[in-house]
Amino acid sequence: MTWLVLISIGLILLVLLPCLMFIGNLQVYKCAPKTGELIQKAKLTGVSVLIPARNEAEGIRKTLGLLLQSDHANFEVIVLDDHSEDETATIVSELAGKDNRVRLAHSKELPAGWNGKQHACWQLAHLANHSWLLFLDADVHVEPDALTRVLSQMIDRPVSLLSGFPRQETGTFSEKLLIPMMHLVLLGYLPVARMRATTDPGFSAGCGQLFLALAEDYFRCGGHEKIAGSRHDGIKLPRLFRQNGMKTDLFDATDICSCRMYRSCRQVTTGLLKNATEGMANSRLILPFTILLGGAYVLPLLLLGVGWLNQWPSIVMVLLSIATLLGFIPRLLSAVTFRQSWMGVLLNPFAVAWFLSLQWIALIRHILGRPVLWRGRI
Repeated sequence: MTWLVLISIGLILLVLLPCLMFIGNLQVYKCAPKTGELIQKAKLTGVSVLIPARNEAEGIRKTLGLLLQSDHANFEVIVLDDHSEDETATIVSELAGKDNRVRLAHSKELPAGWNGKQHACWQLAHLANHSWLLFLDADVHVEPDALTRVLSQMIDRPVSLLSGFPRQETGTFSEKLLIPMMHLVLLGYLPVARMRATTDPGFSAGCGQLFLALAEDYFRCGGHEKIAGSRHDGIKLPRLFRQNGMKTDLFDATDICSCRMYRSCRQVTTGLLKNATEGMANSRLILPFTILLGGAYVLPLLLLGVGWLNQWPSIVMVLLSIATLLGFIPRLLSAVTFRQSWMGVLLNPFAVAWFLSLQWIALIRHILGRPVLWRGRI
């Protein structure tokens, strides 16, 4: 009985870590300012919106249409067609002919050793006319005040690189369970206040869907050229800035933009597998995170079931019940704050187990030399 009690207490401690971290981070991880002097200053600041696009015909018209409804006073939109095999370039060209704020560019051939997105972003940075570079994924849909508020956030907290996490729209079962894991891991295990106080690369974090950089600092540290082969600019770009002594920051972009990354179980799993080894799925991190996530969110419920079947002592069952219930708190807070699915909350232990299994699959594939194809490229 003693060892069961000790294990149960250990699981409570494991789950208290992300619970307390999540609650603490919500106090400082906020949306961009809506009003005030910063907004007026930001509204006049010129910004280049840079969009890499490969086979985005299905949604690029809506993305650009929403951008052109922006109430920002001074901006340009440059879309780089990365050898699309659909009508992406035609659609962008049509819109550019109607609004001179939009410009279509065509990507050069992909050099050996480069990832397609990094190559596109590097070219886009050189085409920009403004000193602020807003890298935006082609499936990110913005509100009219988004550009001004992103800039106001940067002015309010001056850093070299700012990243916002859009509202993650989900439709299918796999999306509802797996996509919100980004917030669960980010806010459950990254001390945001500590991250802001240092340039330590160990605190690198961001979302590749939305990055705002000061052009001078971007080029000074080498920008996307220095992470040419990476598939995970969400981590690699902030790390690059921090390695060069520059501060990076995060903010909640839930109320100014949204994104639906994937639309099927296959897309979700492939999307998570493609860059997992540059994040958690490596020999240094996968075991600690398996213990942290599995011990906090999966094991308590499993042991509770085993204990019920084997009639374990009441004190053990009470402790395991506490650990299990605590494990739902971060996901519950995440669903309320970031407008996520309640199905994901109810099935959080299953979601975490699924997520961890994908990390291990990604690592095994990497060891076996079996890279994941994305948009027809390795």
